[in-house]
Amino acid sequence: MVFEEFGTLLSKICSHGLLAPGRPLFWTIIANPKAGGFTIRPRWRKHKAMLMDRVQKAERNPQRQLCGPSQTSLQKGGSSGSLGLIPTMSAGHAGELVRALIEEAAGSAAATAAETARPFYLLITAGGDGTSLEAMTALYHAPEEVRRNFAILRLPMGTGNDGADAFDLDKALDLIIEASELRYQRAIRLIPASGRGPFLAFNILSVGADAFVTHMTNKMKGKLPGDSYKLWVNIAALFYDLVHKTGYSDIRSLDEEGNEVKAFREKLLLLAVGESGKRSYGSRNWILPDERNVCAVRKIPVYRKLILKELLKKGTHIKEPEVKLWNAKSVEFNTEYPLLAQMDGETVHLTRKDYPAIIELSDPVIPVLKLSTSP
Repeated sequence: MVFEEFGTLLSKICSHGLLAPGRPLFWTIIANPKAGGFTIRPRWRKHKAMLMDRVQKAERNPQRQLCGPSQTSLQKGGSSGSLGLIPTMSAGHAGELVRALIEEAAGSAAATAAETARPFYLLITAGGDGTSLEAMTALYHAPEEVRRNFAILRLPMGTGNDGADAFDLDKALDLIIEASELRYQRAIRLIPASGRGPFLAFNILSVGADAFVTHMTNKMKGKLPGDSYKLWVNIAALFYDLVHKTGYSDIRSLDEEGNEVKAFREKLLLLAVGESGKRSYGSRNWILPDERNVCAVRKIPVYRKLILKELLKKGTHIKEPEVKLWNAKSVEFNTEYPLLAQMDGETVHLTRKDYPAIIELSDPVIPVLKLSTSP
């Protein structure tokens, strides 16, 4: 019942959206019905109230004449397909659905000569960071001429929503209701020397202690009650250095023109690179609280870790002597010990043959929405 209510309300909002005026609008809502935004009752009640409020706001706009669910959602959404809503069934399913939608869009573009008559596809994800990552990765690999007919909107319906387009659902829905334009977002690529990958992220990609926290949280998900992420943050603060040896890392970073901006050798606790500054991970831990998109924290004693983890929540760690922040397009790191890397909540083990590894920003490639009045 909750899932269908969500689809009904969101489809009403989409049918009054101001996106791509003058073009047919097809929407697909890929949602994880097990996400906390649906299953946690107080959270769903809050989300339902926001949806109902935004339906009233949307209905002040004219009803779109040429709009509706995509053929992909009609075919794969089952009883919810008429709403444009498709539930995810397993890990990897969101990516499969987006690839099917890309095929549909490619066929529509090939069949329509005039670009103004081509359908515009609004892809909405409603889940956590995992759902968002799968959808963004599939869209990243789509042909550029197909991506021009897309926008993706990531709703904060999961437990961790750092990759969503807004932390609050009502603010995210305004991107449909109000006049919005496309902004092309970069991907973050991890490129190991071994030839594996590249591994992609779209919010923050990092190596070190925070990746260990992510790895253990994923491993124990469903086995521990409550928010196990917070538990593993505390465990990492105490025991990370005992579990993972930390040697010296050689760091070299370049700017957009290929000029070296920072190089140093240090024993690091973590290294994080964001698609931009002003980004959080781990449910709003503000590792990148200002305009700078790279953060490195050197190895520190346990008592300093306990202090620093509290400062991370508010972003005030940037004042501490163990922390370096700067801007870069690429960061190369070389070390002698295995490390864990995390990409928007998914992890990979790096071994000695993977070094040196590079974390770099791609060209702007993913079409996301921003309000026309936004800076």
